[in-house]
Amino acid sequence: MAKSKTQTVEGYIQELPEYRRETIEEIRELILDNLPDGYEETISWGMINYEIPLEKYPDTYNNQPLTYVGLAAQKNHNALYLMSAYQDEEIQEWLEEKFEESNKEMDMGRSCLRFQTINDLPLEAIAELIAKQTPDEFIEAYEETRK
Repeated sequence: MAKSKTQTVEGYIQELPEYRRETIEEIRELILDNLPDGYEETISWGMINYEIPLEKYPDTYNNQPLTYVGLAAQKNHNALYLMSAYQDEEIQEWLEEKFEESNKEMDMGRSCLRFQTINDLPLEAIAELIAKQTPDEFIEAYEETRK
């Protein structure tokens, strides 16, 4: 899918072909069910984003809200951006172990997990990872990477 120009999550989802929409809706539900309080669901960077608003944390390197999780339907795959795994090697290794334990193949880019269907992901591990950091804990981890 080309980068979306919609300004709402609902609009983003409605733009998707039906076969992609179901997967994105299921992952979105998993995220919302496990996301700690304090993150906001928005559309930014052409995808669904779960971020810390600038009102809470304005000191970002790019003057944009601090992204915790992103969800996108790309041209040839779906992508789940897990910034906690991107910025913390231990978390990334933990996630790799969870993929191995579930006999699923991990297709990870710099900061995103690429997948076709919900069955490609170890859902319990993804839920646990999303629930892992409150906004304050994520900010603290983010600041550690900037030192």
